[in-house]
Amino acid sequence: MTRLRLLLISFLACIYSTGVAQNDPLLSHYFEVPAFYNPAATGLTDLVRIHGGSRPQWVGIDNAPMTFLGLADTPFKLGKHRFGAGVSINQQSMGLYRNLSAALQISYKIKLLGGVLSVGIQPGIISDTFKGSEVFIPDDDDYHDDTDPAIPRTDVSGTALDLAAGIWYTRRAFRAGLSVTHLNSPKVTFSGENGSSTGDAEVQNFEFGPARSIYFTAEGNIAIKNTLFEVIPSVLVMSDFTFTRAIATARLRYKKFISAGIGYRHDDAVSALLSVEYKGFYLGYSYDYPTTDISSASGGSHEIFAGYALKLDLSDKNRHKQKSIRIL
Repeated sequence: MTRLRLLLISFLACIYSTGVAQNDPLLSHYFEVPAFYNPAATGLTDLVRIHGGSRPQWVGIDNAPMTFLGLADTPFKLGKHRFGAGVSINQQSMGLYRNLSAALQISYKIKLLGGVLSVGIQPGIISDTFKGSEVFIPDDDDYHDDTDPAIPRTDVSGTALDLAAGIWYTRRAFRAGLSVTHLNSPKVTFSGENGSSTGDAEVQNFEFGPARSIYFTAEGNIAIKNTLFEVIPSVLVMSDFTFTRAIATARLRYKKFISAGIGYRHDDAVSALLSVEYKGFYLGYSYDYPTTDISSASGGSHEIFAGYALKLDLSDKNRHKQKSIRIL
């Protein structure tokens, strides 16, 4: 890949960030890490949950998007009130663009209509970096101007406060959530030189920022009568009011141990998923094959997640007792 194509990917990342809120990567394992999109999804069960994963996207294209993610959440109790708390860390790279976000999460549980309503908030920070010193535009490029003032020619970076909030409802084998990320429409601002890399550069202010986005998530467990199988359909819908994307997934799980499924990303890709759960441990893999023209340059995207869950007994009689038995 030429450096020009690397540059184009970098600006695609910036456009994605400001235009369609891609500071929140759309994960194929969204159902396993719902708290990544919704802080109200922390402490949903009596489990301390830790997850980590990565998503190398568009394999075969140099400097294509790469995502690393880490989450942890736990339930806790104050008096008769139940809460959830968590932490989320996400790092993304695409070409010359880097993004890092970190956040704390807290949620409050309310019994409602035979289920539990959770309300959550998430304060955090985002940090953006652009490697302007590595920008290169060939002299014979007919589409890009080497003196474009919108292109930083030095390395620039900045941070900003980032807020999110959401609600989550669980009743028997059904769960659904609605959240808003980048609630305060954060803007990362920084200064750097622009213009030609050979001279005539001047200092200019630059600004990046993810768009406020809404996420809707729903999932259910449907037991197949007289068998040890269950069907788990789920959906994730994201919108920033100018761009909308949906992911639908259907998985078949056997004895709460092994799961296999398929997924579809609207106007993007089809997915195959496989996961295993054993004594609190989780390991999941997915492969996305693009349904767009990018399939001619890429072999698809991969995603792998690993996690561990530890059971906590939050009853009044056994407040300090722990068990390592996972219940779902």
